[in-house]
This record gives sequence, structure tokens and C-alpha cells, in this order.
Amino acid sequence: MRGQGNNRDSQESFLIDSSHRTAMAKRIRKEHEMKGLILSIGAVAAALSLTYGLGMASASSSSAGGTKIAVASSKLGRIIVDGRGRTLYLFARDKHGKSACSGSCVTYWPPLIASGKLLAVSGARASLLGTTRRADGRRQVTYRNHPLYRYVGDATKGQTTGQGLDLSGGEWWVLSPAGNKIVKSGSSTGNGGY
Repeated sequence: MRGQGNNRDSQESFLIDSSHRTAMAKRIRKEHEMKGLILSIGAVAAALSLTYGLGMASASSSSAGGTKIAVASSKLGRIIVDGRGRTLYLFARDKHGKSACSGSCVTYWPPLIASGKLLAVSGARASLLGTTRRADGRRQVTYRNHPLYRYVGDATKGQTTGQGLDLSGGEWWVLSPAGNKIVKSGSSTGNGGY
């Protein structure tokens, strides 16, 4: 009888151990699935933050009153800038007022996106302002029919480090208040008279 009792205790102990292992395995599996879900949610949140951040960056010269275009002094002379004083460029590949900059190009040359009314201030000419519809449906600001862009290499107002660069299949130039490209060199990394 004693042998049977020990056997029964062993079987019960084995069943308890087995059910405990099964419960632990389920818990570990569930924790693993939750971690995967949390990582997925985190990745989506990061992607949305990046998208929102890029959208805000492209509209950074816009305010509640509209998108401002101005004129400022630089080492290249008087040039077109956004409402925050950052240099604006034209892309030589753009034709007939349509942007040729898309894909990886906009990573380095974000288009100036219109938000609200276009406002010519500080020497810019309202008659030269306009917009063009981008492939994504957003309205890009134009000046004398040239779509306008910023350069990510210009960290602060007054810089013109994108001047004359041959990137993304074409050359990039700052614009004069008359809307013409300025081809002289003299890129600025400083404050440039702002």
C-alpha cells in the first residue's frame, strides 16, 4: 500500500508540476506577445511623430496669419527668405512652375508648403507669389513661378550653404527679390546681416 501511496503522490505532484509549467508557458507566451504589441505601437507612434515633425518643419514659416515670404540681406545680396528668415531656393530642374523634387530629394530640400494666405513682407513682391500643387496634393509656395525650398544644411537664418549645389539631379540657387536666380558664390554660414 505504501508503494501505491507514493506513486499516487508522485502522479499528483507530476500533474501539479505539469499544470504549473503549462500555466507558466502561457504566461511567458502572453508576455512575449504583449512586448511585441508594445514595440509595434511604439514603432507606429514614432512614425507618426516623424511624419508630424516633418509636416511642421515644412510649414514652419507659416503662422495663423498665413505663409510669409520676405527679403533679407546676405553675402549674396538681397535674397528671398521665409517668415523665419531662412533662405529659400529654386531648383533648376523645376519646369513650368511644377516641382521636380520628390522622394529622397525632399529629405534634403523640404518644399515650402502654403498654410493660409500668402503674405509678401519686408520687400517681397505679392504679385510674384503663387502656389503649385504637389503630387501629394499639398500647395507649394512659388515666387515668380519658381517652387520654393529650404535646405537642411542651413541650420539658422542667414545661411546660404545650399547655393550652387548640384544635388538631386540639378542645381540649387537663391532668389533675388525680382524672382531671378542669383548665381554668384559666397555661401554664408554666419548670420549674413540678419
